[in-house]
Amino acid sequence: MSASKQLVPVSSSSRGGIPIARMRSLYRVDEVGRKLDKLPHKEHESLRSTYERMLEKGPERFQVKPSGLPAMEHLYDELPNFTEVLDDVKRQLALCEDSRDALEITPLLLLGPPGVGKTHFARELSQLLGTGMGFMSMSSMTAGWVLSGASSQWKGARPGKLFETLVDGQYANPVMVVDEIDKAGGEHAYDPLGALYSLLEHDTAGSFVDEFAEVPIDASQVIWVATANDGRAIPDPILNRMNVYEVQAPDRDAARRIAARLYDGIRRDHAWGERFEAEPRSEVLDRMGEMAPREMRRAWMTAFGNAKLAHRDHVVSDDLPESGGRKSTIGFMQ
Repeated sequence: MSASKQLVPVSSSSRGGIPIARMRSLYRVDEVGRKLDKLPHKEHESLRSTYERMLEKGPERFQVKPSGLPAMEHLYDELPNFTEVLDDVKRQLALCEDSRDALEITPLLLLGPPGVGKTHFARELSQLLGTGMGFMSMSSMTAGWVLSGASSQWKGARPGKLFETLVDGQYANPVMVVDEIDKAGGEHAYDPLGALYSLLEHDTAGSFVDEFAEVPIDASQVIWVATANDGRAIPDPILNRMNVYEVQAPDRDAARRIAARLYDGIRRDHAWGERFEAEPRSEVLDRMGEMAPREMRRAWMTAFGNAKLAHRDHVVSDDLPESGGRKSTIGFMQ
């Protein structure tokens, strides 16, 4: 595939200044044109539409990296149970700082129980780097094609998520999240993770072929983040290509800090937030510290609503929902 071209500034990321980018060509327009010309008239409309979209958008995308070592202190505060992962990212960012080298992040596998913030971490990473993000769930019944697409000969076939993210997006190096990679089991006709064996290798990823479009596309700059609850179900060739991290639930003190930051963020993001106290009360943070990070935002929103209905300017413990997201019963008693 074509090498990177000129440096250009792109829009500011949330923190860390203005990212810089080269323009990178992801596919050959002439090859797409030949594929389009060979399609039988009035057949394969979905495939025809895909080729026409590729020609319309053109092959060049931003290959982004921060202009310097970005500020990461907020992530250490927001994600205290991801310190080891953040340290690794910081080291790799430092290597390309003040150089013409492209951003290169070794694929990450985050192992841990549900709700500890693995997907949130990936979203924050994409914002830190100033690039886009794609998401694919391997627990889906359609996980067999979600990564690499399905042959256009099959009814209802379509490109995979990686292809769509690169072609429809603005970036050559988006963060691609492979969620619940351990759930990509043996229920499929073929290995749904098979494409990852080459995609996780920089050299072979440069000519990735989606089974639907059948046009080589440069996926060598993609930043991979996989999440899983149990690493034992993941094939060794995948594990050997990734930096693997065990992410634990935050301890009580860390959970209190996460909850306090969420409280502050929700207050600042909503006009009604100014009606509430600037800081949550200690006994409320004690209760919040018992929850998984995934539950905390929903819990705060419930608590704010209950406090408003009670005409209070502060949240109390009784405003919070039951820990664990217990649902109320709807229907008739037996």
